[in-house]
Amino acid sequence: MKHSILTLTSLCISTLFGDYNNVLQFAQTLEMYRLLGVNRVVIDNTSCGPELDRLLRGYSQEGFVEIVPWPIDHHLKPSHGWSFSEHGGELHYFGQLTMLNECIYRNMERSRYVLLNDIDEIIMPYKHNNLMSLMDKLQPQHPKTGVFLIENRFFPKNHFEPSGKFHLPQWNGVPGVNILEHIYRAKPNRNVYHAHKMIVQPRAVEQISVHEPLKIFGGQFKVAPDLCRMIHTREALRSELKLEELHVDTKLWNFTGKLIPNVDKVLRRTGLLTELPFEPQQRTTANSSEVET
Repeated sequence: MKHSILTLTSLCISTLFGDYNNVLQFAQTLEMYRLLGVNRVVIDNTSCGPELDRLLRGYSQEGFVEIVPWPIDHHLKPSHGWSFSEHGGELHYFGQLTMLNECIYRNMERSRYVLLNDIDEIIMPYKHNNLMSLMDKLQPQHPKTGVFLIENRFFPKNHFEPSGKFHLPQWNGVPGVNILEHIYRAKPNRNVYHAHKMIVQPRAVEQISVHEPLKIFGGQFKVAPDLCRMIHTREALRSELKLEELHVDTKLWNFTGKLIPNVDKVLRRTGLLTELPFEPQQRTTANSSEVET
């Protein structure tokens, strides 16, 4: 089937600002999305750290990343957090809502699907090899749906995989989080609001918020988490949970045979890799006892 649009899948990343310099997780996430079939990444950049700036310039020259300059802090006083009562400011969270909506319209005539999430989140299909295979399954089942809601799953970065098999020496000097070391998934708390992120058909959307659509043409559908869910590696939100209360989820390890060399390549290209690469044992399939649903 031929499409008149230029790409099948684009990713919109929320605004970068301050001294954000999480280079390793940034590279791992972008390379993971490339393996999942994302064709273009759009990033709105107010400012970032020097190493991340080098990485972004390399991706931009390659054509995989489109950087949209967003010097909003030269004109307004934006808040540095999502809560107005706590962070104040003249513009919410560096204009996150404005830029996410702008990104949808930017891709409306050139992408079949647009993913909307943060850089520390990966929308991961668990029963398909890539995102387009997932959507080719979902869309015919829900033909009038324009927004697919993906449940969040937190992987606290204070817990590390004990063997250290993916604590790779060549990444020691690269600033940021190594998502391959964080395999423990927290069970969601159903007693509070549970956030989603979205895969949308951009021409079916008029307006969105961060976690759900506001005005759409057609319906929305919550995707079952055993089919697709977010791998969100960040600080623990439920600090009371003990390690034995978390689930082991090594889904990312399925991709290490390609992911690690690809990350090494982009870090080396931008001069951020200083040591020789380490060759871990390649894994092409997950052990069902390690990936829990």
